[in-house]
Amino acid sequence: MLQSVFIGLCKRYSSDPDLIHQLWDELESNYSEKARHYHTLNHLENLFQQLEEVKTEISDWNVALFALFYHDAIYNASKNNNEEASAELATTRMKQFGIPSETVEAVANMILATKTHLLSENHDINLFTDADLSVLGSDWDSYSEYAKNVRKEYRIYPDLIYKPGRRKVLQHFLNMERIFKTEHFYRKFEAQARENLQKELTQ
Repeated sequence: MLQSVFIGLCKRYSSDPDLIHQLWDELESNYSEKARHYHTLNHLENLFQQLEEVKTEISDWNVALFALFYHDAIYNASKNNNEEASAELATTRMKQFGIPSETVEAVANMILATKTHLLSENHDINLFTDADLSVLGSDWDSYSEYAKNVRKEYRIYPDLIYKPGRRKVLQHFLNMERIFKTEHFYRKFEAQARENLQKELTQ
């Protein structure tokens, strides 16, 4: 499903099937890396489903789709510049299609916003970052599986280092006035997300 969405998206800008398939193969390979357990194609599928629910609210669907496919294209648990690297890759690949600079910039900004998930003046960005955090508001079993998979991605770090860092992340979200910035996702996920975060923090 994701492959057909990506190909359809790229065909709006390019008539080169070889290039399109080459870029899909690159994405599929990146999201299937052995070190990944949460930031996988499954994450992209969930993000796509969440965004489809608010598609009529999104002013530029193509920007949201490019951001979806590239926002975790580069992911290394030992680095803190994954969003920047992913935005850079997206920029490079979109320029290969000759996509207008304003679209490329909008995609890069959307990807970079996933680093902090803070409130933006751009409604599309708020919808995107909310959808990216939707796992926080899933049922406890799904949330617990997500937390375990994140731990696997950071397995290079011992508990002595990982646990304080994870605790800081959980507290960061709990300290937010609103985790979800848009009404749709706030109503759908906020209460459950806070319950899940607090439960993991307590454990």
